[in-house]
Amino acid sequence: MTELRAAVIGSGFGGLAAAIRLQARGIRTTVFEARDLPGGRAYAFREGGHVFDMGPTLVTAPQCLEELFELAGARLGDRVELLPLDPFYRLQWEDGGRFEAFADPDRLAQEIERIAPGDGPGYARFARYSEAVYREGYEHLAGAPFVTPSSMLRALPKLVGLRAERSVYGAVSRYVRADKLRQALSFHPLFVGGDPFATSAIYALINHLERTHGVWFVRGGTHALVRALVSLFEELGGQLRLASPVQGVRLDGRTHCLQSAGGEQRFDLVVSNADVMHTYRTLYAEHPRSAGRVRRLARSRWSMGLFVVYFGTDRLYRDDVRHHTILFGPRYRELVREIFYGHHLPDDFSLYLHAPTVTDSQLAPPGGDTFYALSPVPHLGNADIDWDRVGAEYAERILAYLEAQLMPGLRAHVTVKRWMTPRDFERELGAHHGNGFSLAPVLWQSAYLRPHNRDRHIPGLYLVGAGTHPGAGMPGVINSAKAAMTLVDEDFPR
Repeated sequence: MTELRAAVIGSGFGGLAAAIRLQARGIRTTVFEARDLPGGRAYAFREGGHVFDMGPTLVTAPQCLEELFELAGARLGDRVELLPLDPFYRLQWEDGGRFEAFADPDRLAQEIERIAPGDGPGYARFARYSEAVYREGYEHLAGAPFVTPSSMLRALPKLVGLRAERSVYGAVSRYVRADKLRQALSFHPLFVGGDPFATSAIYALINHLERTHGVWFVRGGTHALVRALVSLFEELGGQLRLASPVQGVRLDGRTHCLQSAGGEQRFDLVVSNADVMHTYRTLYAEHPRSAGRVRRLARSRWSMGLFVVYFGTDRLYRDDVRHHTILFGPRYRELVREIFYGHHLPDDFSLYLHAPTVTDSQLAPPGGDTFYALSPVPHLGNADIDWDRVGAEYAERILAYLEAQLMPGLRAHVTVKRWMTPRDFERELGAHHGNGFSLAPVLWQSAYLRPHNRDRHIPGLYLVGAGTHPGAGMPGVINSAKAAMTLVDEDFPR
């Protein structure tokens, strides 16, 4: 029997998870990565003794990773060390209010009573709802492919029963009254590119996911996990090609002829971890069905853009911050609306501050700390901001805000500074409109209504990553590889 050959385009977590599954299955697999390091959005860089993860900063649902390593006869714990975070994060408001999202249920209950007296019973009811959504939306649906209308119809009664048409914020508001607690329980969709006021209530499952499986950080940074996955893939016999962007793919019958700097190579199947618009508009541009797909994607709703400033300091701020700190600005609903639908850069912002040296001091030189601050901003399709001109000023505004709200004297102690804008996401990652998380996770772009894990018109093309089912976030993209592999097994029986 002729040995099957597969190409994986892109080495983000979805691509690496697919590559490991393919290679473990015995399909000879090559991963093509355009950049000089693997990881996709989970890229990393070093400067001045600081180690910066540029994308994902936390691990939830580590069982997804454990399953990958077990496929290859290895153990996750032997390759990387996961460090538990408690609290998961701190929320902070401009009026001085703070909320610590503790892992311990008793301490969490005390926090809820402190910032939202009388809302404890309502939170308990919300927690039960979150668990029910988790059981159906994550355990039953996340790793299952949705490629036929019947697959969606089978899931529909449960989704209707869970009122999936409501927003996360709408679901939370049914159970708790205090404004700060509503914000604390509804901001999670922003971590996967969603508007809390429009994202399906299914994403309320994140609350239960965190409480059940914890929130973790990888010693050495998220890129240490990327390197461990690459090592596992190569031990299985797979091949990774860095600095090898794919220019295009043409079909010769059912064979995929992939063009890169190394010339043309032929594969039986291709798994694309690239941006879904880039997959059809650029990689498969020659296929007659791609133009229609591009037109449909152009009409879709895309996640917001991200502005991220990476900075290192020559003094310690570990007593002032948590590993994850969310700083809410003066507006919540109004700012979210401007981020997702506005045509200008908002004057104010809310920030996510990542301080990995709170947990792992090795990521900074002695006496210093390492950070990144993320500000959600409109994507380029809504607001064509000249980021090459305003990026430096915006980074300075963020640092000034952090100095005023949280980190005294900060700007005088910044020794390393770099930033990434939606324009950089577009240029370096091929992200349509410079999006941060691909298609927005609204109900009409979910499951069967999202680009499928297997293309129905291009035989042998499979999709993984944030733009396909089940969506963004590390558990989402790793489960997309599981769903895609189910379809590969159908199409290429063992």
